Amino acid sequence: MYLEKRRAPCSMLPLLLAPLLALAACGPAVNRPPQLQNVTFGRTFQNQTRAAPPPPTYRCGAWASNNAPGAYSTVFIYARLTENVTGVSGARAHGVVHFASGDVALDQQPVSDDGGYVSFPLSLQGRQSEGIPATVDINFYIGGQTVHCSSAFFTPQ
Repeated sequence: MYLEKRRAPCSMLPLLLAPLLALAACGPAVNRPPQLQNVTFGRTFQNQTRAAPPPPTYRCGAWASNNAPGAYSTVFIYARLTENVTGVSGARAHGVVHFASGDVALDQQPVSDDGGYVSFPLSLQGRQSEGIPATVDINFYIGGQTVHCSSAFFTPQ
């Protein structure tokens, strides 16, 4: 008996290609970014700019001795006041701690030493819940000016 090979009819070809075309249609779209315009500067551009303002006369920063203290521990809050890069002595400092339950003023009002440093002891007494950050703002008073420091912070663990 003679077996004849059968070929798939041509009408089956579109059915076989349809899934491939459907997959190709789901591919990522290619979006080109918009073309940027050229920017040109005229000769008078530099004449229009203003000089940067001078840096402030006084600068200060504050930090905690321990950024992750126990809820009932004592930390020290340090701050430094400088004029240019030199420590300023004789400036009175004041601090306020911002707990979640409210603000507490630091009792001491120390005077900066020859290097411009002051320190405040702070007994936490469980006033801040674990994992909740607290911040401390320190201000220095010198020559009729108030200088605000960057805030110190800590998060009881």
